[in-house]
Amino acid sequence: MTFLEKNIESLIFCAPEPITLEEIQACISEVVSQEVSLESIREAVEHLIVRYQSDNYSFQIYKIAGGYQFLTKPAYQTTVAALLKNTSKQRLSKASLETLSIIAYKQPITKAEVENIRGINCDYTIQKLLERDLIEIKGKAQTAGSPLLYGTTSKFMEYFGINNLGELPQPKTENTPQGEYLK
Repeated sequence: MTFLEKNIESLIFCAPEPITLEEIQACISEVVSQEVSLESIREAVEHLIVRYQSDNYSFQIYKIAGGYQFLTKPAYQTTVAALLKNTSKQRLSKASLETLSIIAYKQPITKAEVENIRGINCDYTIQKLLERDLIEIKGKAQTAGSPLLYGTTSKFMEYFGINNLGELPQPKTENTPQGEYLK
């Protein structure tokens, strides 16, 4: 595979939507600091299309919406549908998000404190968050009955795409003008 084909392949792969020959040309020309002809790009794309039609790959390059995009071959549609179905099941309910938010901002926190803030019983929600490994038991409170303390896990940070709790958006207070967050 040539330098041009490898770069075109990477552009098509990472583009969130179909990428046109002109967009490919602009990127490649910028990288090599000289104009690359549309014809050279078209030939390289056609070579890649032929390459990915092989049975060695479960995906190929399709020309759609005036551009090019990697898509899974129809033979693997059932497998991809199973993944998408399972992924959609992993969404958090509103109750789970509310409970998780309280735990993230107030941790370590007891279930009773969470319920006091939410105003409803959180047994089921906390159990589901524990099962999904988004929260964990951090210890026991030094109060009557020694209730469990909950906090977030590294999987919580992965799920929300943050590196540490300091990256959570700061909640607004009553005195904060709308749209401004606390520093």
